[in-house]
Amino acid sequence: MTLIKSISGIRGTIGGAVGESLTPIDIVKYVSAYSTMLIDKFGKDRPLKVVVGRDARLSGQMVDSIVCGTLISFGINVVNLSLASTPTVEMAVLFESADGGIIITASHNPKEWNALKLLNENGEFLDGVEGAELLEIAESGIFPYCSVEKLGKVTYKDMTDRHIEAVYKYPLVNVEAIRSAHFRVVVDGVNSVGGVVIPALLQTLGVDCIKINCEPTGHFAHNPEPLPGHLKMLSDVVVKEGADLGISVDPDVDRLAFVCEDGSFFGEEYTLVSVADYFLSKRRGATVSNLSSSRALRDISEKYGCSYSSSAVGEVNVTTQMKRVNAVIGGEGNGGVIVPDLHYGRDALIGVALFLSLMAERGEKVSQIRDSLPVYTISKNKIELSDSKLISKALKAVREAFASEKITDIDGVKIDFEQDKMWVHLRRSNTEPIIRIYSEASDSIKAEAIAQKVISIVKEVIK
Repeated sequence: MTLIKSISGIRGTIGGAVGESLTPIDIVKYVSAYSTMLIDKFGKDRPLKVVVGRDARLSGQMVDSIVCGTLISFGINVVNLSLASTPTVEMAVLFESADGGIIITASHNPKEWNALKLLNENGEFLDGVEGAELLEIAESGIFPYCSVEKLGKVTYKDMTDRHIEAVYKYPLVNVEAIRSAHFRVVVDGVNSVGGVVIPALLQTLGVDCIKINCEPTGHFAHNPEPLPGHLKMLSDVVVKEGADLGISVDPDVDRLAFVCEDGSFFGEEYTLVSVADYFLSKRRGATVSNLSSSRALRDISEKYGCSYSSSAVGEVNVTTQMKRVNAVIGGEGNGGVIVPDLHYGRDALIGVALFLSLMAERGEKVSQIRDSLPVYTISKNKIELSDSKLISKALKAVREAFASEKITDIDGVKIDFEQDKMWVHLRRSNTEPIIRIYSEASDSIKAEAIAQKVISIVKEVIK
C-alpha cells in the first residue's frame, strides 16, 4: 500500500518501507512542509502555536512524538492535547487562538493505519489549494528550521471538558428534558478516545451510560467503521440491558451511528437526517450534505420550508458549501453532523446531544423516530478498472446516456430522476483505479436496478 496524500490528509500503514507506508521520515517531511506553510503565511514576527491531538490507536504516541518534535524545530509552540477527539482538536484551535492544528488519526481505518489531518487557524481542514501547496513544499525539501535558541515548547492541556461544556451550553440542547427522561444508553467506543469522551458527555447530561469497548487501548474490538455488520455486540447489549439507545462512534469521534431500542440499526445515513429534523423544527435555515448522501435531508429541509444544496464528497467541500449558502446545519451521510455555530467540523458530541434532545422532547422510542423519517435505501457498488484513464471515458458515457435527466458533475457524475425521487452517483476513488457507484431509491430493488443499469453502461465502455 503506497502512502496516500489527499484532501483528507497524509495517511498510510505503520511499519513498512519508505514509499509503502507512513514512516517516521514521511511524518517529519510533511509536518516540516506544514510548518513552512504556517511561517510563510504568518511570518516570523511572533511565535506560532499549533494544537496537536490523537486518537488511541497503537502508533499514536510514536507519531505524536515525531510531530511535536518537528514542530518545535521550527520554533513553533505546541499545545498537546494527548488523547482527544477530532472535533475537540478542531475546537481547541479556536479556544487557543492557535495558528493551526494536527490531528493524528486514521479515522475509521484499521489499527495498523495512521494519518496526519491538518487544520488551518479556524480549526478547519486545509482546502484543495492549500493541500497542493503543502505537497509542493514537501517535495522541495526546503524547510526553515530554527536555531537552538529559538526552539518551540510543548505544553499539555486537556480540552475535552471545555468541548463538552460548549455542547452542554449549546442553545438547542435541551438538558432539562434529557435529564428528566432518565435515559439508559449503551456506548461502543471501539477502544479509542470515543470510549472516554462520549461517556463523559452523557454523564454531564444526566444519562445512565453502559460502556462496552471503552478502554482506549487502541486494540479495536471490531472493525472500527461504525457500520451494522460491525456492531452486533452493541445491538445485543442494547436489547439485553433494555436500553433506550445504542451509540457507536469511529476512533476519532467524528462519525456517529445509532442502534434502536429493539437492537435494529437506525441507519448511519439517518444520523444527520434525524438531527436536522429536530434542529430545523427550532431554527430554520439552509442545509447541505454531499452528493452521495441520502435525499432524505432534502425532504426534511423542504418540510420546514428550507433550502437544500449538495457539495462534492469530502468534509472541506461540505463546509465550503455551507458557508456559501449560510447553512445552519449540514454534514455527510456517513454519520457526520456539522453545526457551524458550534464549529465547522463533523462532531459526534453535538450529534449525540441534539439526538437525545429530540428523543426527550418527542417522548418516542428510537425506532419510532426512524419510522417517522422519509424512507430511502442506498445501494453501494464499485467497479475496478485496469486503467484509471478509462474513468473519464466511462463517466462521459453515463452522462450522455442520461442527458435528459438532471445531471450534476462537480464530483464525478450524479443523475437525479426527480419524478421517481431516485438518484445514482458515480465518482472516481481518490486512491485507486475504481469507480464508486452509489444509488438511492424508495426501496432496495429500485436502487440496485438503477445501479446495475449504470454498471452495464460502464462495463460496455471498458471491456
